Amino acid sequence: MAYAQNTTVTADKSRAEIERTLQRYGADQFMYGWDDARAMIMFRMGGRQIKFLLPMPDKNSREFTHTPGRGQKRTESQAYTEWEKACRQKWRALALVIKAKLEAVESGIAIFEDEFMANIILPNGKTVSDFMLPQIQSAYDTGNMPKLLNFDG
Repeated sequence: MAYAQNTTVTADKSRAEIERTLQRYGADQFMYGWDDARAMIMFRMGGRQIKFLLPMPDKNSREFTHTPGRGQKRTESQAYTEWEKACRQKWRALALVIKAKLEAVESGIAIFEDEFMANIILPNGKTVSDFMLPQIQSAYDTGNMPKLLNFDG
């Protein structure tokens, strides 16, 4: 069962909560946007720019357009309600993740860069994750360490 699967908190309220949380922990910039497939938040904190892409459910997915048991077609309104419920869950989960990461940093459990490393935007506009995932896969595929990975310390 997914976290906040039955939440009634709207996506807008979760996004606003994320923004307030970021401000409370010291972010000095925030932006938000979306398209049919995903939502995005970006913020700046401690001189680092951070980006989260939140994959959004497909409105046309059978899980929304049909009932789970008998597979009966839902009305457009029913399908929208189910899709909106899935969107609310995604936003609640993102709010939880960001808050947990910030609290881990605030509590001294972790450092900011470790908690947000995959989401840090590099000077070329890509995230650390965009940059590193192909190199990690290559290392596992070939057994050779990429030149830019250094496990000496």
